[in-house]
Amino acid sequence: MSTTTKTRARRISQISRGMPTSDGAGVKLTRMLGHQGLNYLDPFLMLDQFRSDNRDDYIAGFPSHPHRGFETVTIMLDGRMRHGDNKGHKGVIGPGGIQWMTAGRGIVHSEMPEQDEGRMWGFQLWVNLPAKQKMTAPRYQEFSADQIPVEQREDSRVRVLAGSSASGVTGPVEQIATRPLLLDITLEPGATFKEGVPAGHTVFISVYKGEVSAGTETVKAPDLGVLSDGDAVELKAGAQGASFILAAGQPINEPVARYGPFVMNTQAELQQAVADFQAGRF
Repeated sequence: MSTTTKTRARRISQISRGMPTSDGAGVKLTRMLGHQGLNYLDPFLMLDQFRSDNRDDYIAGFPSHPHRGFETVTIMLDGRMRHGDNKGHKGVIGPGGIQWMTAGRGIVHSEMPEQDEGRMWGFQLWVNLPAKQKMTAPRYQEFSADQIPVEQREDSRVRVLAGSSASGVTGPVEQIATRPLLLDITLEPGATFKEGVPAGHTVFISVYKGEVSAGTETVKAPDLGVLSDGDAVELKAGAQGASFILAAGQPINEPVARYGPFVMNTQAELQQAVADFQAGRF
């Protein structure tokens, strides 16, 4: 007797149009996740998209600032960003590159443009850490565009940044608690993208070119679409094609206490984070 396994395709359950804001020393950006309309998608805390051809919108950068209790993921599409921190780490993230930084128990770092003109375009995603890993030692995983595997499918190009695709291509980012799948996908006009994603994992897409649809719902650049639960993703590009980031992760299901650059589980832990930073213990 044969049996068949039915997949349950995820639909687009919410669209976030983002909130224009500024951060750092005045960098103009759009907050796609982490605002009043879409505060938290466990385990994802925040997603910013920064894009400008005007140096005045980004040149001041993000001078030294602290983090504790979560991870920052920087994905560059155009331009170059220099990272430096109080642990002695330095590096430049160029076009197509990614940095996955685990802040852990505490770090003070800066992110400054490595250019005086031209387009600066990319994303920064904040990913929560479970309580047992919030005070781990800081670490970094940085990879240039040529270190990221590219999967060529029919009418699509998939850059696997983290996790493993359904075809078995594995990204360079490793050993992340939330078991993330992070893909940078480009579709030809009218092409369909299909991918298996574990049921129960949180999934969203951030469209940065064109538009994609699932059923009757369409997400257009530069919007973010939250996907409902299911074990498969099936998205179709519009007439102009599409490019988008797909992020999936295992929810942590723990209390979240946030204060600026600190993300812990309780208010007492937040107060301790502030005290430790002020005392120079990061």
